[in-house]
Amino acid sequence: MKEEIPPRRVVLRGALAVGCSLWLPIALSGCDSKQGADAGSSAPASPPATGANSAAPPATNKVSQASVQYQTQPKGEQKCSGCQHFIAESNTCKLVDGQISAEGWCILWAKKA
Repeated sequence: MKEEIPPRRVVLRGALAVGCSLWLPIALSGCDSKQGADAGSSAPASPPATGANSAAPPATNKVSQASVQYQTQPKGEQKCSGCQHFIAESNTCKLVDGQISAEGWCILWAKKA
């Protein structure tokens, strides 16, 4: 009894069909029918807050003290009072969140120009 082997073209078409059917749900997973309905609207959902009377706090891109290895002691001659990011009037930093000691140090330290 001789087994019939399907032609190469038939095998490749079947493999292509199976492969495409597996990738289709993945490719379409980012599609959202509700999002498409709102995309045609030219008016924003809510007006942007502007002016001094806005209730939203200002956006901050500061990092945590722990993430920059902040310490309250200087590292050698390097201390926050000599860093270009330190704001002496408020004992804060342009890059690091929270109160900063003038005698402190972190890995973002950069000498004042």
